[in-house]
Amino acid sequence: MSGEQMPHQRGNVARLAVAQALAGANSTIVFATGAVVGNTLAPDKALATLPITVFVIGTAATTLPIGSIAQSYGRRAVFMLGTGCGVLTGLLASLAVVLGSFWLFCVATFFGGAYMAVSATFRFAAADAAPQERRARALSLVMAGGLFAGVIGPQIVTHTMYIWSPFLFAATYLAQAAVAVLAWLVLSGVRLPAPKRGESRGGRPLLSVARQPRFVSAVMAGVVSYLIMNFLMTSAPLAMRLCGLSQEDANLGLQWHVIAMYAPSFFTGRLVSRFGAPAVVGCGLVLLACSALVGLSGITVAQFWLSLVLLGIGWNFGFVGASALVLECHRPEERTRVQSFNDFLIFGFMVVGSFASGGLLNSYGWEMVCWVSLPPLALAAITLWATAERRGARA
Repeated sequence: MSGEQMPHQRGNVARLAVAQALAGANSTIVFATGAVVGNTLAPDKALATLPITVFVIGTAATTLPIGSIAQSYGRRAVFMLGTGCGVLTGLLASLAVVLGSFWLFCVATFFGGAYMAVSATFRFAAADAAPQERRARALSLVMAGGLFAGVIGPQIVTHTMYIWSPFLFAATYLAQAAVAVLAWLVLSGVRLPAPKRGESRGGRPLLSVARQPRFVSAVMAGVVSYLIMNFLMTSAPLAMRLCGLSQEDANLGLQWHVIAMYAPSFFTGRLVSRFGAPAVVGCGLVLLACSALVGLSGITVAQFWLSLVLLGIGWNFGFVGASALVLECHRPEERTRVQSFNDFLIFGFMVVGSFASGGLLNSYGWEMVCWVSLPPLALAAITLWATAERRGARA
């Protein structure tokens, strides 16, 4: 890469990492406040968590359309559209709180899910614009922005929730819209190549790409890593309360979990470059299994915390490694379609995990949640091993 291109590429990574932090803060605000607002506005208290569910559905439902738009008009168009959805999320949510409209609030969280779907493409955008030897590191560094989202989002909630009394969180959502505007300004400076003429119709059929054993292995690893992380993370705070532990203990455990999810991103890319994506994914699956096993070992504060930390690190290795594997499965003209299909599968299964974890915990307890986590991990590990063996035999 020329000296002129290298600062350009580094600037893209820096801007995308900052945008990842800001977009992640928007998502964190929804997760932190959505159920509380839902409980206040819902016509039936059983619908209190529906806004969060709608958020996840919005993420899954918009990944494929986002990929099509990026293929035809470029990633910058998608970035601007995504941040526009982020602004709309904050404005509509604030209006819903003031008007007392539960269904308008659900519409707002759907747009928030669309914004999250767009932010999920930042990692691939950084990798696509980087030279081959730096793609995994660029992807990983953008993911590291999520570490700051875990700080920015809660701080916004804490300092704005009571400003517009008596409308709890109304000012918070206006601040959320302002953060999305800031992300728009950051992303406007990202310089990416425009799609080539005819590229949107080029490449192999998606089904042909999806049949590749390497792609199956990458998707399986990404789906299972995200599914198990969401499955255990959603259940753990309530499980700690049901086991007689304090809310403060649960909050601190989640804080360390978020740190463990994103802090390794500063070096995961280097590990992928040195040892290969399959080895990093395999390590992530082992750590996720260890998280479940620690959860099975007891219900003390230390055991819950250790389980959550291992869960975060395992997710990072599994998800970043799987994302790097996806980069090996497509041609340049196929990238946006293949990458969006990969994210569609990941977020689609995340919806299933979100629905299943609460019911399983309430019906059968924390131990069963941990036991159910192990078979998908074993299946992903077997698929990864079989793919590695097949590649080794061909070599």
